[in-house]
Amino acid sequence: MKVNADLIKEMREDKSWSQEELAIAAGLNLRTVQRVEKEASASLQSKKSLAAALEIHVRDLDYEEISIIKRYEYKTIEIDPKEGFLTGVKRGELPDFSGALNVEGKDGWQVIQILTPDIAQGVWAGKSGRIVALLQREYTE
Repeated sequence: MKVNADLIKEMREDKSWSQEELAIAAGLNLRTVQRVEKEASASLQSKKSLAAALEIHVRDLDYEEISIIKRYEYKTIEIDPKEGFLTGVKRGELPDFSGALNVEGKDGWQVIQILTPDIAQGVWAGKSGRIVALLQREYTE
């Protein structure tokens, strides 16, 4: 079972104990203490022994996984090639989107996808029409 290895190591060091001294105090093998601190895993019996040696409740050694749920907001922007965005782009090449999107990037927006029928087909035909960029950014409540 998962245990809070950081707490075990911190409490051991607070007592100025080596891993071997903790093993003796807990009645465990030195290799067991080393494994617990390295892998954060221990049997229930080892967990009870460590808690007793460190003079804490066995539940204090429970591993608490921190769950962080990221939330995103989305938006789309349209880039009109007629506004000079495609100036200098040779036939068959993709335009440089970075200039048009850097303004959004300064506010934390990241490009998820660029949508245009020409690009979807794998060819930049230089047709007029709008290019749609799907953007996302992380937000906290």
